[in-house]
Amino acid sequence: MQHTPQMRLTTQRQIILEELGKVTSHPTANEVYDMVRKRLPRIGLGTVYRNLELMSDTGMILKLEVGGTQKRFDATVAPHYHIRCLSCGKVDDVDIPMISDINRIAADKSKYQILGHHIEFTGLCHDCSSVEEKVSIN
Repeated sequence: MQHTPQMRLTTQRQIILEELGKVTSHPTANEVYDMVRKRLPRIGLGTVYRNLELMSDTGMILKLEVGGTQKRFDATVAPHYHIRCLSCGKVDDVDIPMISDINRIAADKSKYQILGHHIEFTGLCHDCSSVEEKVSIN
């Protein structure tokens, strides 16, 4: 995990970064708060939220704003794709190569200067698929 040199890594930010790096669940600010509070019992939700926003603004972490759901946070800043369960809202990484030419193709077709892209896959996670299958059988 990298951090932007001009941003001071306070104890609070370090712990937020460490806790976020321990999970792959792409937690919400409330979930990060619950994780961090175990190590910093006096920290407030507002402090965690402000630090998450600042850390995402400076590129230390990713902020995912997927499908109109609560913002989620990801310690993996390298470009990668995500998939969201339409039933339970779970967000996972999709381990596939990034589409390297997509920015150039979009620029050629639109005449925009493309600065990046966001592709979100949607579907049903394994747990929700199993429930759907059980419901349709009955």
